[in-house]
Amino acid sequence: MKLAGFDVGLERPFFLIAGPCVIESEALAIDVAGRLKEITGALGIPFIYKSSFDKANRSSGKSFRGLGLAEGLRILSEVKRQVGVPVLTDVHEVDEIKPAAAVVDVLQTPAFLCRQTDFIRACAVSGRPVNIKKGQFLAPGDMKNVIDKAREAAREAGLPEDSFMACERGVSFRLQQPRLRHAVTRDHA
Repeated sequence: MKLAGFDVGLERPFFLIAGPCVIESEALAIDVAGRLKEITGALGIPFIYKSSFDKANRSSGKSFRGLGLAEGLRILSEVKRQVGVPVLTDVHEVDEIKPAAAVVDVLQTPAFLCRQTDFIRACAVSGRPVNIKKGQFLAPGDMKNVIDKAREAAREAGLPEDSFMACERGVSFRLQQPRLRHAVTRDHA
């Protein structure tokens, strides 16, 4: 797959997507992107700057979420212009996809939205590569259906079907512990 001017895939060298979780200011975004570009350039590692204009999935409603769509995309545009690196951001709603795709090189989906068919299909037809974060609630094999949804939407829109990455986020299935279960059973007997 071609991603921001370089090839990625299982047989390709390591590449890095990195940056602050959320955009806090233009100065910080440009400073971090510049420093990461220096480091990855010295190491010969392809690099995409990542930061989100909105972190809509914070655990607390009082947490800082970002600077919003318009200001966040303006800052990401400045990072591209001033630092000269490709940029990636999360999108959380269908109506954010088109304006984000007009600025960024790669879209990213939040893990919690990976099974939302209409959302995944809308990302898939954006004309941008999409990094689909796997929900921790899914087994790795379940991502096949998600990627199939994206490929089908791209195919129907006449777009390449190989513009999608699945980002492994781990799994959070709880393993049953026999001793604990036995102890609880004895306490209730």
